[in-house]
Amino acid sequence: MFSRPEITGPAQLEGLVDGAGKESPTSATAAAPRTARPSSADHRHGAAVVGSDAELIAVALPFLDAGLAAGDLVALSCPAGIVETICAALGERASNVVNDPGISLLGARAPDALGLSRRYLERALANGSGRLRVLAGIDFGPRPADWREGQRFESVFNRLMAAEPVAALCLYDRRRLSAQVIDSAAKTHPNLVTVLGWSASTAFQDPGTYVPSLPLPREPAEDGAPVFSVDDAPSLASLRRQLAAVIAARVPDRELREDLHFAAAEIASNAFRHGVRPVSARVWTDGDQLVCAITDRGTTYSDPFSGFAPAHGPDLGRGGMGLWLARKLWDHVDVVPGAAGLTVRLSTRLR
Repeated sequence: MFSRPEITGPAQLEGLVDGAGKESPTSATAAAPRTARPSSADHRHGAAVVGSDAELIAVALPFLDAGLAAGDLVALSCPAGIVETICAALGERASNVVNDPGISLLGARAPDALGLSRRYLERALANGSGRLRVLAGIDFGPRPADWREGQRFESVFNRLMAAEPVAALCLYDRRRLSAQVIDSAAKTHPNLVTVLGWSASTAFQDPGTYVPSLPLPREPAEDGAPVFSVDDAPSLASLRRQLAAVIAARVPDRELREDLHFAAAEIASNAFRHGVRPVSARVWTDGDQLVCAITDRGTTYSDPFSGFAPAHGPDLGRGGMGLWLARKLWDHVDVVPGAAGLTVRLSTRLR
């Protein structure tokens, strides 16, 4: 099962998200619980492109200082090196800051990062200013498919968290990130941040436009012949069995293959129950990556935000979790609509 890594590093609030840990207040007296929810006007999502530690500190410290002074719940979700740099600059105030890579794609896949952010937000709403303030050090991973997932996440965040009192500042470091990732910052963030302050991003694109516009190139493993192929699966049960067999034969780790099959079977179920038959499936692997594509003839899909949260909110008993589970359990999920039907392509590194 995919799990969030242990939190390490010098930002040692280490208070748990449910409040079971110990967190030092920003003043000698802990803030009283809030009685009113902050306005959604408290929501901000900005990106700062930096090229040195000095630039990083110059934009990060005012953001963090303002949150600590206001009584916000302040959290870092940054690579270890950035955490060390920021905590050294904060000094004793670092003890008032949460350090959790699981709030971003550093330590979780998109649905889990969004879910954890909401849990922190619930904690913030109970105390202090009622706002959550997050400083995120962006690192989507080494591959273009990883970058695409990160770009989706940053864009979808604007839609799914727009009504919440959350302020997020995302650090894009030119020393570490590709030009493509750097370029995406202005398109996925309503605000750009410099030492002069926050300003509107003129390149920002509405998530409903941006997410569907992302290119969906074939995965490298798809250049070879599929290890499994069926053009008209006779039933959901038979396709589930076939997928289980092909995944088991190529994924040695039991927990990983169970997760991958569970999610792929849910996508197959969606195709049979909500799509248009025939349902086809392909599986490729090059030893490094596993790709599974499931296609039906439906042509009405139009929701670029599906799968980032459960379809029916916290009531998981109502179903609608196929894409959500896929995004939780596979590294990459591409929903590829076309004139001839809808393909859900799942891919993951074999580790």
